[in-house]
Amino acid sequence: MTPAIDAHVRLDTHPTHPSAVTAVLTGTQAHVASMALEAAGWSAAATGVLVLARIDHEEPYWAADAAQHLTAEGITVEITPRLQEAIDEEWTWPNYPMPWCTRSEIREVSDEAQKIHDAIRNGQLLIHAHARDGHTTVAVGTYLHPGGKSVYLHGEDHLRQITAMFDSPAKALVAFEKVHAAGMRPGPAPTTDAERAAAEARTAAPSSEHPVPAHPASVTVPAYAADAGDHDALLDTFLNTHRDWQKWRTWSDETTHAIHESQTLRIERIHEADARETAWTVAAYETPVSDRMWVLTATGSTPAPVVQELLDHLAYTDGGDTAIGNPVDEKSVNAATQSLTDAGWNHTADGRWIRWTSPSGDAGVQFDAFAAQRPNQNLATWIVWAGPDPDRATWTITASPYTPSALLADLSENLAHATATRQLQPRKTTSPKPPTSFFPRSPASHRL
Repeated sequence: MTPAIDAHVRLDTHPTHPSAVTAVLTGTQAHVASMALEAAGWSAAATGVLVLARIDHEEPYWAADAAQHLTAEGITVEITPRLQEAIDEEWTWPNYPMPWCTRSEIREVSDEAQKIHDAIRNGQLLIHAHARDGHTTVAVGTYLHPGGKSVYLHGEDHLRQITAMFDSPAKALVAFEKVHAAGMRPGPAPTTDAERAAAEARTAAPSSEHPVPAHPASVTVPAYAADAGDHDALLDTFLNTHRDWQKWRTWSDETTHAIHESQTLRIERIHEADARETAWTVAAYETPVSDRMWVLTATGSTPAPVVQELLDHLAYTDGGDTAIGNPVDEKSVNAATQSLTDAGWNHTADGRWIRWTSPSGDAGVQFDAFAAQRPNQNLATWIVWAGPDPDRATWTITASPYTPSALLADLSENLAHATATRQLQPRKTTSPKPPTSFFPRSPASHRL
């Protein structure tokens, strides 16, 4: 039987950096637990407080792994309910470049990338030069331990890999320069958003003597960063106020459908949808019996003010013009995004993609010119998002080519200028973990 150690470890989600995990250590032998955690990649942030902050956002998984090892050593471990919820959550990276990998294999790839990041951060891997290679970063460096190899690195954050090894820094630099001479820069590349967030989390933990208040005050934020609120209540109010819409619920009581009296506009609300899966679908038809003209979806964590803006637009339409929509052209794109341009959002074009990003980089609108040329396929021509970045969006709205520019313009106006409130306590719906898919899942089989 493993002898008990007088150390207690309380594991919890980080109060200000979602996905990071804190460990508060107490007991006369707390140093034993501290040494074990630091050996596993945890960082001391204050007296009796350690933080696990990774670039792959797998902290809950590795916190659970640490808890098992500590318990096996006879150390008492407490996991808070909200951290346990994060541990139990299933998610995957969107648009993962190695789709053949299983979830455990993806985690292995991410962990190797984490080890490379930690080696650079701790001075064990010296980066000689870096360059841009398409949409990612490449670099060349040398491990400084005796007999350390020089390596070619490809990718960023959780996708960084060692793709070649060399016997000496000279050979590595010569090979690197042959390929990347034009864009080669000395030293490491600028830190990524994930690296900066992890670094900040490691130094921003609360002390064990001054825990974060259980009920902090609300703050004023842009509407796109507000709480999701009660979507069901929003729909009920909408239907009770606008009698030209009728509703019914499915036999399983999981979904509410609403139809405009013109029978050309329809809403589906999935009540128990995951925060990052499709919870709303709005579909429009030229006539009650025609094929669908356009479709718009919104995920379950879409902020209440944004959902309200969508419902407000639908409330004051007669069904006809909104149902028909118009083909996408330069004029309609400009009309849909004028508010963003006026508000100083960053406007960029990259091949088929045109993007508008908020000045703070935490929200954006993306237009796919390729999808716009295939209006009959109802592809996601527009993607509206908010969160750490598009690949880890907190919420998304997608819209097909014929979605009316007036509707998109109302949403843009809301993104650019509207404000709302948000509670500061950690919330599962605002975790930066990736959604199951960048494009929300299709609704279940029904007319929408």
